[in-house]
Amino acid sequence: MNASSAVSLPETVEPATTVRGRIPGNSGIWVGIFCVLVEFLLLFNIYFVAKTHNPEAFLTGPDKLLTIAGTTITLLLLTSGYCMVKAVDAIRCDQRKTSLRWIITAALLGFGYPLVKYFEIRWNVAHGIHGETGVFYTVYYYLTLNHLVHVSWGLLGLIWVAICTGTGIYSSQNYTGLEAAALYWHTTDIIWLIIFPFFYILR
Repeated sequence: MNASSAVSLPETVEPATTVRGRIPGNSGIWVGIFCVLVEFLLLFNIYFVAKTHNPEAFLTGPDKLLTIAGTTITLLLLTSGYCMVKAVDAIRCDQRKTSLRWIITAALLGFGYPLVKYFEIRWNVAHGIHGETGVFYTVYYYLTLNHLVHVSWGLLGLIWVAICTGTGIYSSQNYTGLEAAALYWHTTDIIWLIIFPFFYILR
């Protein structure tokens, strides 16, 4: 090996900002996500046990629910999740203002969920659908309202990372907090994509 070839070797090294095998977010958020997934796994087991023992209730139950509300929530959460993907991409390129706009858009879309859920519950109650109407609706309220609680925590996280992004805390060299919030937000999306067909579509 001559001197010129030895000097050329460092040119093949990747930039310092690129880390192979890096786990997104931080260990704390992954512990939290694991706990949330375990919690909903248990809740889904309750759903299947109740459905096994009350097949008729779960066959006719979805017919009385406002499917348009569930569909709207699905679209809001998926679009909001996409905005968080764009927010992370932007901060990786040090486009702080662009990232902030995406985060704010994600939060506004996310707040549409509790708003839609509020009107949905009002519609349900007006049509005699409440927690004591039957086992299907008891499980429906328990799972969807539990999910709403987790979404509320996620919205608080989005507000926090919006503040951090706006004040310049995050950059291409430090954005694990933003990434962690995005991961948690995607987790709530995934859980809803399971809840939605269980109560609004499947018979």
